[in-house]
Amino acid sequence: MGELKERLRNDLTAAMKSQDKLRTATLRMLLAAITTEEVAGKQSRELSDAEVLKVLARESKKRGESAQIYTQNGRGELAANEHAEAQVIDEYLPTPLTEAELADVADTAIAQVAEEIGERPGIKQMGLVMKAATAIAGDKADGARLSAAVKARL
Repeated sequence: MGELKERLRNDLTAAMKSQDKLRTATLRMLLAAITTEEVAGKQSRELSDAEVLKVLARESKKRGESAQIYTQNGRGELAANEHAEAQVIDEYLPTPLTEAELADVADTAIAQVAEEIGERPGIKQMGLVMKAATAIAGDKADGARLSAAVKARL
């Protein structure tokens, strides 16, 4: 079993013992999402920590989007609950890159692509630059933020 999944299970047990309802419900939901991902497809498999992080990031993003929709529709109490769940999930995600770090990643990716193709890449080579930038940033940057940083630099 992955180290992160084991940590989630241990934290769930601790949350149940301390009767923290929000944390318990959120961790149960995360473990259910991980299990669903494991049994999806033709054959069940054990997720690696990197794959578990992707599931956690997806769930966190869902909570943020739901909170935004609830806020737009005047449902503040539901939005607050979604934000609280997102905060619990974010504890398990790596810290996201700052704007300055994103700019550095974009500059490094542009330099790598420029070295490969022999000239400074333009907007037409954004796909190549994004591929390099995604490899550098890993799971610490959201694709939309990374794309915006690269586009600003090109």
